[in-house]
Amino acid sequence: MGGLRVTKSSAAEVISLGCRLNISESEQIKAMLAEDNNVVVINSCAVTMEAVRQTRQTIRKARKARPDARLLVTGCAADIEREQIGNMPEVDGLIANTAKLDPRAWNAPVEVAPTVTSRTRAFVTVQNGCDHACTFCVIPQGRGKSRSMTIAQVLAQVETHLAQGAPEVVLTGVDVTSWGHDLPDAPELGTMVEAVLNAFPELGRLRMSSLDGIEIDPLLEELFAQEQRLMPHLHLSLQHGHDMMLKRMKRRHLRDDAVALVERIKARRPDIAIGADLIAGFPTEDVAMHGDNRSIIEELDIVHGHIFPYSPRPNTPAARMPQLDRAIIKQRAAELRGDVAQRRDTWLTKQIGKPLSVLAERDGTGYAPNFARVAVPQGTAPGTILTITPTALDAGLLRDEGLPQ
Repeated sequence: MGGLRVTKSSAAEVISLGCRLNISESEQIKAMLAEDNNVVVINSCAVTMEAVRQTRQTIRKARKARPDARLLVTGCAADIEREQIGNMPEVDGLIANTAKLDPRAWNAPVEVAPTVTSRTRAFVTVQNGCDHACTFCVIPQGRGKSRSMTIAQVLAQVETHLAQGAPEVVLTGVDVTSWGHDLPDAPELGTMVEAVLNAFPELGRLRMSSLDGIEIDPLLEELFAQEQRLMPHLHLSLQHGHDMMLKRMKRRHLRDDAVALVERIKARRPDIAIGADLIAGFPTEDVAMHGDNRSIIEELDIVHGHIFPYSPRPNTPAARMPQLDRAIIKQRAAELRGDVAQRRDTWLTKQIGKPLSVLAERDGTGYAPNFARVAVPQGTAPGTILTITPTALDAGLLRDEGLPQ
């Protein structure tokens, strides 16, 4: 699960929890609510039990802060935990996740659905939904089947963001590497990424969000290896380092597939930074399996790690498997986080003394192409790209990852 983002205006407030896709969608919701001056929207997350807890907590805080506002909830929790969320006394209404980008759901004119760039990085949603059936995952229940934007639609959104001054574009979705499967002739993701780069030579920074490594096509792999405008930052939807766990999760890759992919790309682009999602304490995981989950952090040199303590989600096969004790899950998650932190510190130390092209954010930090988080000089305007040569950890390079993947 990612973090919490708040998008405010004098007209409305949109509070976004969870993934990059939610952040992107929240910007569009805000634009549709521009004429309504007393609405709070919670764009919720339900990827884990902790995400649902945070959603409920955010709803209560929002009601306390805006007691007279109309409080509406959308996002995955509004669908997956519909009864639980809908029965909260603070909630005035629910908007279905599949309808939240339809202006009619917000009583807005149909033509009012602009692409808005209010961040230093512009998020372009290239697909939504998921056709896979990972045994732990509840997201298809809240997002539906995979639907792809056409290349023309993607290019139009990128063009709008660039016209509004976005220095970096991030291509995002629920299952980005499934993009194109539902389009005529089933184009592969690399085709669309290449089209974006070719159409906009002025776009200096194109970043991919989380990818399923087994579906990275040859053209996309080639672009990662040799296209400098495609940021050297590959975040894999890995989930585990042991083959039996991957099979019980119903993932479509094995450990060796991930190792081979990273080895091939790093051989041609050594500076690429590897990130990954890993689940701690999946049902039936034993000590040896957990050991393989830890060891893949070193083998892939994972420096951007998102560790999810397993939690059973409603109507998923994994929830019916033999469960581990919560204390064991918590301990294993802490060990995985410690391993990633150690790899990250080693990697960050190697960045000291190297000139980095840093895109300034709004919080006094910025991000290098490899997504290293760097302190920027006080007063730097958000969206500025500047060259910084870090001199030390913490003072220059920051140990925590900052924004979610």
